[in-house]
Amino acid sequence: MAEFKYPEALEEVIEHLKRLPGIGRRTAERLALAMLKWDGEKIIAFGESLVKLPVVVTFCPECGALAENGEKCLICRDPARDTKLLCVVEDFSQIMSIEKSGFFKGVYHVLGGKLSPLEKRSAEDLNINSLPGRIEELAVREIILALSPDVEGQATAMYIARLLQDKKLEITRLAQGLPAGADISFADAATIAAAFSGRRNI
Repeated sequence: MAEFKYPEALEEVIEHLKRLPGIGRRTAERLALAMLKWDGEKIIAFGESLVKLPVVVTFCPECGALAENGEKCLICRDPARDTKLLCVVEDFSQIMSIEKSGFFKGVYHVLGGKLSPLEKRSAEDLNINSLPGRIEELAVREIILALSPDVEGQATAMYIARLLQDKKLEITRLAQGLPAGADISFADAATIAAAFSGRRNI
């Protein structure tokens, strides 16, 4: 008796879904089978959204956050934001977590990761070298290093602090509320607000 297999087109969708974080084979199957129940127009619309994603969604030329069509992000375009207060984050996904806290009213600088000798990721691989120039341009008075409190995050924070040691500005790090080794992306709004309000000098 021949082994039952899904049609090849469905298998392709399952394989693509498996590449998403936290999605295993069984979850990918369930999602793909659920999509089969959509009407044709809904599936086409979903496919068109995916095709547009890498074209329309770009990175802000100022801070590195998510933006559209090569333009500045909403935060960099907002005249109400305090440009003298600059928050450095590892990844653009962390901006959404911080914004949900409603505590921070400054602007951001996305590094695109953190220093990691084991993964051969150096300062040249990150958006660090543009930081001093941006600080000068915005006349920043305080830079907040909102980096995850793991070993790599601490090493990145110390590297940036040394890079900016001759600048006339206050350099702080997030403090209480974030457990050791935690990723800021998964912290709740209250925890992030506590960490910002209790930040300390480096």
